[in-house]
Amino acid sequence: MKAHIRKIVVQVDETHVEGGQAIDPPTRRALAMAVIDNPYAGRYSANLDALIEIGEELGGLLGQRCVQALGITPDQAQSYGKAAIVGEAGELEHAAAVLHPKLGAPLRKAVSHGAALVPSAKKRGTLGTIIDVPLGHKDAAFVRSHFDAMEARVSDAPRANEMVVAVVVTDSGRPAPRIGGLQVSEIVGQDGLR
Repeated sequence: MKAHIRKIVVQVDETHVEGGQAIDPPTRRALAMAVIDNPYAGRYSANLDALIEIGEELGGLLGQRCVQALGITPDQAQSYGKAAIVGEAGELEHAAAVLHPKLGAPLRKAVSHGAALVPSAKKRGTLGTIIDVPLGHKDAAFVRSHFDAMEARVSDAPRANEMVVAVVVTDSGRPAPRIGGLQVSEIVGQDGLR
């Protein structure tokens, strides 16, 4: 593995009651985060290939950890998202290099398909910085019930020369959705939109 991982954090969020209404089955979101060394921290490089390759490794690893944490098969995954926090000796472009060119394909494999773009966020931060990982349905971006986010934070990361890379996978949409729009049962799943 090209990534130098200091730690991995995995957590599951289950909502059983929303607005006083029982949610059965509960909505569940899994978050997997890797704290990694940033090989470009403290120096400018026109070529960010090492981070692009690390992103490819982490897409599969973190996606699989989420699916395992939910106890589902990959095809039961419904939405996904990704985010990165780069330490203060890094650049936002370092987060972009991890997230965008190659992380998506192995994440899609981990969740069995994924026609829609993977929503993403990035920021610079320090120890304990929080980022909201945006979520959308993996096959149809127009499914409003799956517009959501999950908060990600590692108390001792990122250090100046590190990055926190986060992936979220869900087995459902928001609890008690009721704002209309394209329904899961209506997804065609070919263009990533509908």
